[in-house]
Formats: sequence, C-alpha cells, structure tokens
Amino acid sequence: MPPGAEIDTLLSQVVLRGLGDKLYDKRKAAALEVEQLVKTLAKEGNWASVVQILDHLIEDYAYSPQANCRKGGLLALAAAAVALAERKQEWAGPDYLAVVVPPVLNSLVDADARVRYYACEALYNIAKVSRDDFLEPHFNCTFDALFRLVADPDPAVNQATTFLDALMKDIVTAHEHFNMDEFVGQFQTALKVTAPRKRAFLLSWMQVLASVPDLDMLAHLPLFLGSLLDCLCDPFGEVRAQATKVLQDLLMEVQSASTQNLDYQALATVLVDAAKSGDDAIRLTALRWLRSFVVDAKAELLPLYAIILQAILPALSSSTPEIQQVAREANAELLDLPAGWEAADPAALLAAVANELHSLQEPTRMAALLWLNTLLSKSRRTVLEHLDVLLPSLFDALHAPSERVVVEALSVQAAIAADDPQQFRTLMKELLDRFRGPSGARLLQRRGSLVVRRLATRLGGRAVLSMLSSILEEERDLPFAAALVQALNLILLTAPELKDLRMSLRSAGRSKEGAQLFTTLYRSWCHSLGAVLSLCFLSEAYGHAYELASCFAELPMGVEVLVQIDRLVQLLETPVFNFLRLHLLHPARYPALLWSMYALLMLLPQSEAFKTLHARLHSVPTVTLLKMDGQPPAQGLSPKEAAPRRSQDFPTDHRPKDDMNGVWKQISSGSTASSNSSSAGGAEIPFGELLALFRRRQLAHAQHEEQRRSSAFEAEPEDTLLRTLVGLSAVNLEPADGTLSATRRTMSDTNALAL
Repeated sequence: MPPGAEIDTLLSQVVLRGLGDKLYDKRKAAALEVEQLVKTLAKEGNWASVVQILDHLIEDYAYSPQANCRKGGLLALAAAAVALAERKQEWAGPDYLAVVVPPVLNSLVDADARVRYYACEALYNIAKVSRDDFLEPHFNCTFDALFRLVADPDPAVNQATTFLDALMKDIVTAHEHFNMDEFVGQFQTALKVTAPRKRAFLLSWMQVLASVPDLDMLAHLPLFLGSLLDCLCDPFGEVRAQATKVLQDLLMEVQSASTQNLDYQALATVLVDAAKSGDDAIRLTALRWLRSFVVDAKAELLPLYAIILQAILPALSSSTPEIQQVAREANAELLDLPAGWEAADPAALLAAVANELHSLQEPTRMAALLWLNTLLSKSRRTVLEHLDVLLPSLFDALHAPSERVVVEALSVQAAIAADDPQQFRTLMKELLDRFRGPSGARLLQRRGSLVVRRLATRLGGRAVLSMLSSILEEERDLPFAAALVQALNLILLTAPELKDLRMSLRSAGRSKEGAQLFTTLYRSWCHSLGAVLSLCFLSEAYGHAYELASCFAELPMGVEVLVQIDRLVQLLETPVFNFLRLHLLHPARYPALLWSMYALLMLLPQSEAFKTLHARLHSVPTVTLLKMDGQPPAQGLSPKEAAPRRSQDFPTDHRPKDDMNGVWKQISSGSTASSNSSSAGGAEIPFGELLALFRRRQLAHAQHEEQRRSSAFEAEPEDTLLRTLVGLSAVNLEPADGTLSATRRTMSDTNALAL
C-alpha cells in the first residue's frame, strides 16, 4: 500500500461503519481490523499511513459528537497502540503515545458514562503494553484522571477505574526511576480534598509509594503529613483506619531512617499544629510522632523546643488518658535537656512556659511550674531577666483551686529568692501586696498559712518572718499592716514548720539570736496589741507585756483593741502556751506574768473572755504558791525553773509601792528593776525603745480610726481585710505540738466574738 494513500483506501467502509455501530461486538470487530492493518503497515515501515489512520481515528471518531463513534474510536486507538508497541523500536514517526493518549484521557471526562468506561479500558490496554514508556510522560495526567474517576457515580466506571489504578500502581512499583519530584506537588494538592473515596484512593497510593525502596518519600513528608493527619477525622471509619495504618508505617520508617535524611524541624512544625487539633485522633497521633522525634532527634529539635512545648503542655490536661500519657512521656524527654541545650533559645522557652502559667488546668500549670524550676537551675539569669513578667503569673497561681499548684508555685518563688537578698525582698514585698484588697483578703484567709509555711520550709522561717516584718515596719496602710501582723502571729504560734522559731523566741532572754529575732518581729508586731503581747508571752518577756497593757491607761482603746485582747485570751488557753500557764504556779519567780494577766483582765469588759481569764487566774492559789516558792525546788525541778528571774520579768515603772502589803509586797520583793535595755547571756533587747515605738504605733492606729469614723465618705464599719482576718481560723492552720483541736475550738469562739 503506497505511503500517504487516501483513508478510504486504507480503511474499508465496513470497518469505518463498524467503528460507529451501536453494537459493541461490531465496534470490537472493527477495532481488531484496525489493529491488524496497523501491524501490517508497521511491518512494511509505512509510518505515514499509520499516522494518517491515527489522525483519522482521533478527528472523526474520538472527538466525534456521536457517542458510538467515540466508543469505537477509543477501541481502535487502543488497538493501534497495541499493534505499534510490538514495533516501537522501528517506529520512525512522532511518539505514537503522545498522539494516542491525549484523546483517550480527554474521553475520561466525557458526559456519557459508557464513553468514560471505554476510555478507562482503552487507557488500561495502552498502559499495559507500553508500561515504562507510558509512565514518564503520561503518569501525572493519568493519575489526575483517576483521582476524578474514583468518585464517579457509575458502578461500571468505578470498576474500570479500579483495574486501571491497580495497573498504574504495578507499573510505578516496578519502575526503577520514577520521578517523585514532579509528582509530589500534584499529590500534595490532591490530599487537601475531603471526599472519602478520593481520600481512600490517595491513601492507597501513599502506601504504594512508601513501599517502593527507591522512592525517598520521607524527604517529601513535610509537604503532605498535615493532610494525612487530617484524614484521621474523616467521617468514614475505613478511611480513618487506612490513614492510621499509613501513618504508623511512615513513623516506623522515620524511626529506622538516618536523621540526616529527615527535615525534623519542618515535620515538627506540622506536628505541633496538628497537636493543637480538637480531634483526639489527630492530636494523639501528632503527639506520638513528636514523642518519637524528641527521643530520636533531641539535638536537632532544640531550636523548636518552645513551639513543641506549646503543643505538649496543654495536652497534659486532655480528657483522653492516652493523650495525657503520651504528653507526659514527651514532656519528660524534653525536660531532660541535652548538652548544648542553649540552642533551644531559653527566652523563647520561657515565653512558652509563662503562657501556660495562666492555664486553668492543673496538670498543665504544674508542668509549666516544673519547667520554670528547670530553667532556673539551667539558666537563672534568663529567668531573672523576665521576672517582671513571671512574678505576676506566679502569684496569680496562689489563687488556683489546686493546692498542688500553689505549692509548686511557692517552690519556684523560693528558688528565685534563694541566695539572692534583692530578689528575696522583692518576692516578699510582692507577696504582701497580693494580700491587699478584697481578693487579697480572701487569699490571706484561704492560703495565707500555706504560703508562709511553705516559704518558711524552703527559705527558713527566721528569714521569711524577719523579712516580712521588715517590710511591714515601713507599711503606711495601718489597717493592712495590723491585719497582716495578726495573720503572721497566728502562723508563728501554730505552724509546725516554725517550732524552732518559737523555741528561739523562748530563749530571747538568754541568746543573742533569740533577742535579735524578738526585736525584729516586735517592730512590726506592735501594729497589733494582741500580736505583740503574744510575742512577749511566747518570749517570756512578761514584764514588758505588763508595760504594754498598762499603756492603755493613756492610749485610746477602741473596739479593735478589745477584740485583739479577747482573741489573745483564747489563744492563751491553747497548748502552745502550756508553759505560760505552768509559770502561773510560780508567782514569786514570774511576778510580772501575774501582773500582765491581771492587767488584761482589767482591760476586758465582762465578756466570755473575761470569765475565761478570771477563772484561770482564780484557779491559781497565789498566796499558797508564794509560800511554796520560797522553799527549795522539789526533786526533779528543771534548772530553768530554778534559775533566777530575768530583769525584764517586772518593769520598774509599775512596781508596787513599799506601803503595799500582802501578796503584792511578796511579789515585789523578789524582783529586780528593769532598765531600757535588758541583757542576758549576751542578748540585748532595747525594751525602752520598743515601748516608745509601740506607743507611737498604737496612737497612729487610734488617730487613723478616728479619722475613718469621722469621714463623710465612711467605709464599712470594719476594714475588709481585718474582718477577713478574724475568719482566718485554725481550720486553715496546722498547730504544732498537737494543738489542732484545741486551737480550732478557741479560734472558732474568738471569731464569733470578733465578728
């Protein structure tokens, strides 16, 4: 047959009519005739006639407006491609696949479902015989066509698509040099769809591509990891299960791969976003990946520690146990900072941690506080540079409903203040400021005891109370100072952690340390008569206690003073003052104690407190005891009880006159005069100076109260903080020496009276 012959001479009318027939068998028979003809022409080398036939099949059949013609044309093009595949080495014309495949691909979107079906069949046959030759130039277009066809409503088309899809996967798996770089962008875009069928199609391809040894899917993983994770929340269970399997396989491959081949930072960025998802499946999977990364590539991830923490810390409070567990494990790995951890950017880490200090969830807040402690030990300077931001958050944590959060926050505060006098004072001052106002009053009532006791445990009770006293000494808000002093005094008397401090005060007349502590506390304790009298009684400075009570012969005595004396009487009945009540049995040895007790009795109205104190004193047979005190100590009497009376036990200003008789002469005869400064065992206590300070303070309080009452804009009858302090009962304290029950009972009675 001559080259370039007319199409009528190449293809018979029977064949041409058969290709457009409505019956499949006739179209199939005509297509087979075309295949035989193309084989003959190829064998003869008549490539021009072959091209002429192909052009005619495309123009007059594949693009025909008649559906049957399009069907026949597709069959004929596939048949021609099969014939030419056998002679591809001899083919001298243009790439026949470039001629045949485009019209077939175009038919895959035909409006007629049967045309789409035959297009799938034709493409399947073309790809099957050409394989690698088909893959390189036509794979991306074919994949795109398949991606659209998987959601085709026609069952026959779906079935044909399944066969074509399986063939393409087989070709790709067997191909040695599949160009993944050109395909990955298209695959990334496709993964953004939400249609379940299309997602399942893409996930199946991901499994295939990941199984090909020569394909480095991990290098491209950051591009489509996020979309794979999104498939975990698909409404169809099959899709979710498929996505889970794909991600598990990929994670195993990541764990076995060399860290040099992975972009951990890019992957971690994707995972952090996914870990913040509201879907538990996505969140759990992302956290598992992050945990694995932290274990396997901790050093590589150091620059991303801050953003990783933003995902892990909130996950610690998840309602899903599995998420909590994975987050805890990841957080524990992160806390184990490796060498060179400074690459993690301590400032960024600190910002991430500080953000979670405001969390309402206890596990997250606890973890953030633990991170602060870790950063303090690793990079103290960085933490202190941001202290102005951190301190408010740390003190806000004191309002948390969880006591564990409060204790951990106090631990961080103590670590900040440790071995740094400037930070210690700053911390204590900020703490006192937190007790101001109505919310501060509630905090003082709920957590005041816990706060002071924990800080005392970490920083030392002497240091904490001395610093608080020093700050309160300069306080200008007198009601606030008085309220805080009363609270601190209750804590001093009852906290088990301050037992050594109480013992030190008991030795104030014999040791320099005790005397210094007494003097330091006194300077702020004198804001409250009840507190300073408690301090004197605890320190056995009975003579000075009498001097303080006697001051109210001249000083104004308001309701608040009476309330304080009332509460003091109740405190004296608790086990913490057992020693004092036993001292009443030795009136000759402690004459000033009796005077101070009777002075309090005389100041009190005839209330329940008056009756309590009167009954206590009435139960002491003073005259008989005075006679017994003159005898040598009985066997077993302690050296302390037998020791000479201290000079401060009885003040000069209030010693009974010589013309007094009876019991008071006997008391007086056994005492020595006190001076403005008492000294015992090297301890110096400037009682005269302290007494003058007490007078000034109490006068200032009386003047302030008078101004408040006379003000046209009078506030509530009692200061909010003072009234709240009355509510600071022993329910919130843990008295030492087994005084819990007694203290609760006495403080409850005191509170009721004070209110």
